[in-house]
Amino acid sequence: MARRGAAGGGDRKQRADRKADHKGARGTAAGNVSEQVGGGLAELVPDRERRRAWTLTVDGAPQSHVDLDDPAYLSFEYQRRIGHIADLAAPAGQPLHVVHLGGGAFTLARYIAATRPRSTQQIIEVDAALVQLVRRELPLDPQARIRVRSTDARAGLGKVQDGWADLVIADVFSGARTPAHLTSTEFLAEVRRVLKPGGSYVANLADGPPLAHLRGQIATAATVFPELALAADPTVWRGRRFGNAVLLASDTAPKVAELTRRVATDPHPGRVEHGRALADFTGGAAPVHDADARPSPPPPPSAFH
Repeated sequence: MARRGAAGGGDRKQRADRKADHKGARGTAAGNVSEQVGGGLAELVPDRERRRAWTLTVDGAPQSHVDLDDPAYLSFEYQRRIGHIADLAAPAGQPLHVVHLGGGAFTLARYIAATRPRSTQQIIEVDAALVQLVRRELPLDPQARIRVRSTDARAGLGKVQDGWADLVIADVFSGARTPAHLTSTEFLAEVRRVLKPGGSYVANLADGPPLAHLRGQIATAATVFPELALAADPTVWRGRRFGNAVLLASDTAPKVAELTRRVATDPHPGRVEHGRALADFTGGAAPVHDADARPSPPPPPSAFH
């Protein structure tokens, strides 16, 4: 889930009955593709500036941006930050084992397949109708080692073998909110089980003033992982607006200096905090457990305008 305006738009003509050809959705001439999926009304909106690029929205909330001609292009600021973390997870070009919790338009799986050929990836996306739409209109490279499973994120994670993943990426939103059962210490313990030693967990978190959910998620991750870092827009850090923050958690120290440099030089510069500064930011927030877990807060009506 991302703020509107992070990627290109398009006209609003409905084309739900459009037939896709073997190349997938085609640029602005095709118009919007609309279809009812499990999470609401999904729309693929063509990018006016990139010939075969599309933004996926569900009930008006932007979910993903994909450029079929250039899958290494990341438009949304939070996805670029996750891309930076994937870039720093291993030497350039080295294949990774990656679990994606939440599929969207498979943007980050495409990015890793393009930048790290021979990577093996699993996408776990509960909305089977959304998966079918994306597969049909924005087909994956058949040479990419990407498996897509339509099941609940936590249930699917439970079927991944111990110590399989170099990277677990969580980007799960239902009605623009992260489901409660993906916010707890018990959930993160399952994530850590799946990770290899030295592997990383990355989560797209969304919150607004007073940032209680974000602080609680940092406190929760700190009970499971010894090393944390958080990247966000400065206005989100200061609690001035609703937005995305990217949490990195691992059992080994992250490459904070390089991550900080990359985030600071993005088209929409962000700030990275870790260590004592990040612990102080939590302000004594309590970790979240299954028994008291709540979904992330809903975005305000102005968040996507």
